Amino acid sequence: MKAEPKVEAAPAAGGGSKKLIIIIVALLLVLGGGGGGAAWYFLHAKNADAAHEEEEEPPAKTKHKASKKAHAGPPEYVVVEPFTVNLQPGEGGADQYLQLAFTLEVGGPEESKTVKDNMAKVRSRMLLLLSSKHAQDLKSPEGKVQLAREIIAQLKEPFEDRGEPQDIQDVLFTSFIIQ
Repeated sequence: MKAEPKVEAAPAAGGGSKKLIIIIVALLLVLGGGGGGAAWYFLHAKNADAAHEEEEEPPAKTKHKASKKAHAGPPEYVVVEPFTVNLQPGEGGADQYLQLAFTLEVGGPEESKTVKDNMAKVRSRMLLLLSSKHAQDLKSPEGKVQLAREIIAQLKEPFEDRGEPQDIQDVLFTSFIIQ
């Protein structure tokens, strides 16, 4: 009988597993470095944008913006009681009415108090704005979104001469009936 030569496969497999481990470690380092670099870039860019915005703002607006940033808690809401207003006559001259209730999202407790203290002015501004509308303009979702924008613009106007504008962030309709 002839002796068969021994084939040593174990060292080759061991060398292959070492190469595999080296490749995996290198891949992890590259991915980790890329992820860390991307995180640094985005965080640095965000801070640079915020610093750039603060430099461009006039001093009067910086004070108002700082008060908004100081309130980092949950949003503040002010409920506006429901009211009914005559709309502009529709086709054929028929009278139409809008019964509306909404809630305002404001910038913080201080803004909430200001709006509540001036609720008569809020309601007056809303009645004047709404009485100039036609029912047809308010029936579509786009019409309601446009109305919300107009309400925000009206209520951001200062309640007092030379006063600061209110921080009205959103209008949330809670009742909207057109007859």
